[in-house]
Amino acid sequence: MAYNEKLADRIRQRFEGLPNVEEKQMMGGLTFMYNGKMCVGIIQDELMCRIDPALHEACIEKTGCRTMDFTKRPMKGYIMIDETGMKSKKDFDYWMGLSIDFNKKAKSSKKK
Repeated sequence: MAYNEKLADRIRQRFEGLPNVEEKQMMGGLTFMYNGKMCVGIIQDELMCRIDPALHEACIEKTGCRTMDFTKRPMKGYIMIDETGMKSKKDFDYWMGLSIDFNKKAKSSKKK
């Protein structure tokens, strides 16, 4: 499954200068790990953001945002933003900021 390269470049620019950022092919798209934890990703043309679950309900009310339901299982704290929700730099930076801020509190997945 392909992912939006222009969106990937926007994400790379936003992470520029931050330490401990790693890209991984995951979930049929591209995931950006920050400090060893999933932060944001791209699935086809949509931005996937890992946010504070306490903000989830308010976020999905915003234009272009919905709950991530990968494998038909809704996941609180994970949202998808389509093009209408991130057209402007301000909107894009808002979503990226939520994800980067939550990353400080997010738990790492357990290593197998």
